[in-house]
Amino acid sequence: MNDSSNIPEFGIKRKNEERRDGGCGVIFDPQTQKYAVSKKQDDGKFGLFGGGVSSEEDIKNGVLREITEESGLHDFLHVEKIAEALCHFHNTLKNVDRIADATCFLVILKSNNLIPTRLEEHEKFTLAWATPEEILSNWESHTRNEDRDHWRYFLRKSVNRAIELGYDKINKTFP
Repeated sequence: MNDSSNIPEFGIKRKNEERRDGGCGVIFDPQTQKYAVSKKQDDGKFGLFGGGVSSEEDIKNGVLREITEESGLHDFLHVEKIAEALCHFHNTLKNVDRIADATCFLVILKSNNLIPTRLEEHEKFTLAWATPEEILSNWESHTRNEDRDHWRYFLRKSVNRAIELGYDKINKTFP
């Protein structure tokens, strides 16, 4: 783990947090001008694709592996580290409180062709496409605490980078 004083910290500290470092991807399709999200089957809550990465695994390769396993997306044109954050959150899929050093990557797709997903038992979601505003609105309507603050931070930085790189042609800036 990196020195936590060098990266922002988000969320509510909870007793007995389980440590699980990892990351996520903000995935953009230049053809549709939409962002890929996971959509929970039971309540429609959006999430970012990603997950835990073992200490032996390179963070970038681990996040891309998680993205492919969970979404089926695999044809990447551009992958760039965007930010890191120390996150406190409740993992609703596993019903456990977590602390993580999380790394976010902007992932620009070459194509949105899919391969079969390899979801774990607790991963009951599907691939969906949305605008940044729709994603934030979804998070606002489903969040009871600060558990998505690091995702908001990652989304804003990633969307603005996609705009800067010229891939996102719809948004001018994303506050």
